[in-house]
Amino acid sequence: MLEPLFSNTATPLFLGVLAAFVLVFVLLKTCAGLLPRDGGREYAHNGALSQGKPRGAGFVFVLVFAAVSLLVLPFSVENLIYTVLLIASMMTGYLDDGAKKSWDEYKKGALDLIIAILLAVTYLNFNPSQIRLEILNITLTLPPVVFGILTVVLVWVSINVTNCTDGVDGLSASVSIVTMGAFYVILLLRGRVDAFGSSILIFAACLLSYLWFNAHPSGLMMGDAGSRAMGLFIAVAALKSGSPLLYLLCAAVLIIDGGMGLLKVSLLRFLKIRILKNVRTPIHDHVRKNKGWSDTQTVMRFTVLQLVLAAVAVYFVAV
Repeated sequence: MLEPLFSNTATPLFLGVLAAFVLVFVLLKTCAGLLPRDGGREYAHNGALSQGKPRGAGFVFVLVFAAVSLLVLPFSVENLIYTVLLIASMMTGYLDDGAKKSWDEYKKGALDLIIAILLAVTYLNFNPSQIRLEILNITLTLPPVVFGILTVVLVWVSINVTNCTDGVDGLSASVSIVTMGAFYVILLLRGRVDAFGSSILIFAACLLSYLWFNAHPSGLMMGDAGSRAMGLFIAVAALKSGSPLLYLLCAAVLIIDGGMGLLKVSLLRFLKIRILKNVRTPIHDHVRKNKGWSDTQTVMRFTVLQLVLAAVAVYFVAV
């Protein structure tokens, strides 16, 4: 049974969610001017419109999330390590946000890989190397090395596709909230809402507060500091759900929107293979420039699509 909202164990979480929302709101309201300024995105559709806006709001909401989570949730070494890695991922993005010249993509990719390896080692140290397959109604136990490699791939991909999706006011945070919410419901259905599961609500509260300022037309942006940290957090949520393959449904919009661009560039650069010649990537640029969707239409339609796919994922677990 679900515990009452104001039971002894639920009250700190409720207060933590409220505090996270308020703290992010106040800090972004009063301190946004201290954040780095966006230089405009040359190749993005309407990228020049972002020039001069405060960028790097992820620095604020990730640190608020970390502080509130550590204060109100039961302590565990595992979650502490995840929090440290989350801050590390945020800082790689924030330093890039504030750099006069953007970091080399190979440098960022290598840092993501290091973080992904550390996360995989941490997860395997505290959890079994099992994957639940809902469609077949079976649980597979994989060799730890195989599970670890797949975890590294999941984390690296999640960081980068989420980062690539961040290009329209409100899009990345809105879709990510739906994805996180889906994994929270899955944990709830399985009775596995531990300290990390509860932290999903705190992270969502931080993002909702940020969206107050990022709704179109936005006053500030999360930058790589926010999007990279969101991607890492989503990957951990997928792992802790026990069904990491459901990431393919729960984060489908992130994968398609951000992943198509990564795939297109990678195939062209390393194998000289051209795909999607008439499709602009990320996909959110294609639908805005080639299909005539407004920014608001893009955010709403992508979010609705993710809600539907997330509901399908939850259904597989519930039946």
